[in-house]
Amino acid sequence: MSDDRDVILDSINEGVFTVNLDWRITSFNRAAEEITGIPRHEALGHKCADVFHANICENECALKRTFASGKPVVNATAYIITNLGERVPIRISTAVLRDKKGEIIGGVETFQDLSQLEELRKELSRRHTFEDIVGRSPAMMKLFDVLPQIAESASTVLLEGASGTGKELFAKAIHHLSPRRKQKFVAVNCAALPDSLLESELFGHKAGAFTDARKDKPGRFLLASGGTVFLDEIGDISPALQVRLLRVLQERVIEPLGGVEPVPINVRVIAATNKNLQKLVQAGQFREDLYYRIRVIHLSLPALKERRPDIPLLIEHLLAKFNLLQGKNIELVSPEAMRQLMNYDYPGNIRELENIIEQAFVLCRGNIIEIHHLPFELRPETAPGGDSFSSLSLPAMEKRLIAETLQRCGGNRTKTARELDINPSTLYRKIKAFSIELPESDGRNKIQ
Repeated sequence: MSDDRDVILDSINEGVFTVNLDWRITSFNRAAEEITGIPRHEALGHKCADVFHANICENECALKRTFASGKPVVNATAYIITNLGERVPIRISTAVLRDKKGEIIGGVETFQDLSQLEELRKELSRRHTFEDIVGRSPAMMKLFDVLPQIAESASTVLLEGASGTGKELFAKAIHHLSPRRKQKFVAVNCAALPDSLLESELFGHKAGAFTDARKDKPGRFLLASGGTVFLDEIGDISPALQVRLLRVLQERVIEPLGGVEPVPINVRVIAATNKNLQKLVQAGQFREDLYYRIRVIHLSLPALKERRPDIPLLIEHLLAKFNLLQGKNIELVSPEAMRQLMNYDYPGNIRELENIIEQAFVLCRGNIIEIHHLPFELRPETAPGGDSFSSLSLPAMEKRLIAETLQRCGGNRTKTARELDINPSTLYRKIKAFSIELPESDGRNKIQ
C-alpha cells in the first residue's frame, strides 16, 4: 500500500511531503525532490525546517497554523532556499493527517514552484515601467513614448506637475537615457535655500568672497560638467537670481561669487516646478524670457487621480520595495482596502501613496494589508454601528477595533491577538472589560 501511495504521489506535478507530530518528514515525492534539489533519502527523517529553509518556517509556518486550528491553509505564498542556495518562490497548501479514530497523526503540505509565473509577472511589470517610473495609463504611455527622443536631444526641459508626481524620477530617466548618462546627475532644490546660499550652491565661490569662504568651492553647474543639472522648484527663485540664471542659459558660462573671469560650462538643464509658471509670468513674478529659455521642451506630469489605472501597479511596486526593505512577505492588498485606495484622490500624489503603504507595512502583522491598516482618512467613515471614528472616544475606538478584528477572525482570539499585536491574555481582559459580544462562530456568549 505504501508503494502504491508513493507511485501516486510521484505522478503529481506539485511537491508533496508529510510530517509526523515531531515535524520529521515521513514522505517526500519526486516533484519535491526536483523543486528543492534534495534527494528523498536526505529529506526523510529530518525536520522539515532543516530541509526547506523557508522564509516562513520560524514565525509563519503554514503547517503549524494548521495544527493549531485544525483548518487547512490554501494557496499561501513563501519562498524556499534550494540545496544550491537558490531562492524559489512557492505556493503552499496544508492539511492535517488523521488516523482511523480521527486523531491527528501528522500533516501534509503541497507546494508549487512559482518561478516561471514570477518571471512572467516580472516581464509584464517591465512592460509597464520606464527606468524607475511605473505606469500603464494612457497619460503615462504617452510620456513613455516621447522620453527617449527627449533624452537624445540636448535641449532644456521644463517638467510641470503637482508635488509628489515624480518630477525628479522623470529628470533622472531623461539623464540615464541620454548621451550624458556616464556623467553626473546633480539635483538642486531651489526652494530649500535662501538666495545668497543658492547662488553659491549653483555657481560656486572663490576664497574670500564672503566670511567663512576660506577656499574655492565649485558650484553645482561645474560639479555636473558633461552631465545634467536638475533645478527643482525653479518657480521659487528670486527675480535677481532669475537674471543670473538667464545669462547662464544664454551664454553657457558662470561667474563664481568673488570671481572676475567667466567659466564655460557644459551641462544640460532640466527644470521642474509645482507651480503654473505661465500664470507667474502673467502676474509679473517670473521673467518671460527665462520662462521661454527653460521651456524648450515642456512635459506636464499628471496627478495620481488622473492616472487611476496605475494605482494597482504602483501598489505592487511598493509592496515589492517595502518587502525588501523591511524583510517582510506581504503578498497583497485586500479587495476592500484596494477599493478605498482606488477611490482616494491623493492630494500628495505618488509620495502620499508611498507613505500610506509604508504605514500599512508597519501595522500589518500578516500577509495581507487590510482596511484597518490604512490611515483613518481612507477607512469608511461609518462602521456597522453607525458612528464615525472621529466622533468616538479613544476607549470606544479601541472597543470597535477589537470587535471588528474578532469578527474578521471568526472569533479566533489567538489570531485576533496576533493581528492586534497584543498578548492573548490582554485581549481576554479587554473583551471582558468592554463587554464585547463574541461572534456566533466562536460558540460562546457575551463575557460578563
